[in-house]
Amino acid sequence: MIVHPIPPLYNSESKILILGSFPSVKSRETEFFYGHRQNRFWKVTSAVFEEELPDTIEEKRAFLLKSGIALWDVIKSCEITGSSDSSIKNVAVNDIMPIIKDTGISKIFVNGKKAYALYKKYILPQTGIEAVCLPSTSPANAGYSLDKLIEEWKCIRD
Repeated sequence: MIVHPIPPLYNSESKILILGSFPSVKSRETEFFYGHRQNRFWKVTSAVFEEELPDTIEEKRAFLLKSGIALWDVIKSCEITGSSDSSIKNVAVNDIMPIIKDTGISKIFVNGKKAYALYKKYILPQTGIEAVCLPSTSPANAGYSLDKLIEEWKCIRD
């Protein structure tokens, strides 16, 4: 069983919440979200908000907070092989209600189908907020070009 090592990122100005499934091996090593260079999360979100691509963890943190984005994952702990969402089992989920209560968040987006399925099953009954499922920024989602991902993710700005 692996426990999620990264705390949620948000502040009182957060307007939207983006939830992934569970941190990759690289993200667990760097102790920050979307740490694998091949994951397109930072390229997509910075393009959507027309900002420079953040490089350091501090730049990424500042970009998210400036953009009104809260970031966390659905899964608190699980069994996982490597970084593969398809291998995830024995899931315990994070309690996102403190984030909802401490912010102005009214929209929740999930990064990929696994996060969406788990959100719907375990977290939606608590929040009552329907989540929008966005195509995964993972390199495993090779069917989506960077341009197509950016186009699909533009809805987070609305």
